[in-house]
Amino acid sequence: MKHVIALDVGGTGMKAALVGADGALLHEARRATDRKRGADAVVESILSFAADLRAYGEEHFGESAVAAGVAVPGIVDADNGVAVYAANLGWRDVPMRQLLGERLGGLPVALGHDVRTGGLAEGRIGAGKNADRFLFVPLGTGIAGAIGIAGTIEAGAHGYAGEIGHIVVRPDGPDCGCGQRGCLETLASAAAVSRAWAAASGDPEADAADCAKAVESGDPAAEAVWRNAVDALAAGLVTALTLLDPTTLIIGGGLAEAGETLFTPLRAAVEERVTFQKLPHIVPAALGDTAGCLGAGLLAWDLLSTEVSV
Repeated sequence: MKHVIALDVGGTGMKAALVGADGALLHEARRATDRKRGADAVVESILSFAADLRAYGEEHFGESAVAAGVAVPGIVDADNGVAVYAANLGWRDVPMRQLLGERLGGLPVALGHDVRTGGLAEGRIGAGKNADRFLFVPLGTGIAGAIGIAGTIEAGAHGYAGEIGHIVVRPDGPDCGCGQRGCLETLASAAAVSRAWAAASGDPEADAADCAKAVESGDPAAEAVWRNAVDALAAGLVTALTLLDPTTLIIGGGLAEAGETLFTPLRAAVEERVTFQKLPHIVPAALGDTAGCLGAGLLAWDLLSTEVSV
């Protein structure tokens, strides 16, 4: 059965699949990233995982994968197949496409940015399937974005498009790792809510999910933390929709797991802020933590289609 290898590399774990031509997940697997052992060990973990997936396909489906797609975090040069920089994985200028191609016996390999790759999947087969223009925003440890246009993702001139997490929404806000103050991700990411609720509740182990539960139970301190995050998120999203004019805003990541505890006040806060702008549909992501892996599979199939058409 014809299939491709799909890999989604995260800071702590990797999700992988063998994906059929119809997008079906024929086999799924997960492994630790092994980042504590250093950048070289992470790269080797990726290469060996991909090789094992190829062997699995040969054994169970009677043929080798025809291509591979891999999604990685950080700064990515997709055109040249280079993982330029990822702070949480400790690597710089890793020729990922070349290394994977060599380990996989010359298979064509597509490389993509993790959020843009997840956005590709959400746009084609997830919450944005019928949206010509959408913005996918996962709220996790940080906040990034993927700009969807007619089934493709806009990477920008230098591969940095969609970095909505570094829109400054509170100029006097917390310091951000990017060097600015008051960036959206310092106030409205799952990590930011976790920090704020841990401080407000006095429980250093409390996280964003705990805060959402406390909001649902009517805790006024939790409501204040949640309101601050939602207000900051709405401010950032309105800036984005003013620039991009999407028909749909797709919100994913850990914070979106709060469901209507997030979406009801967020929709209201965005609606309060728009003036001349057209209000987009604000919907939860549909694919969960499989989006990056599914998107990596789409990248691989797209690569094959491009090679055939050339």
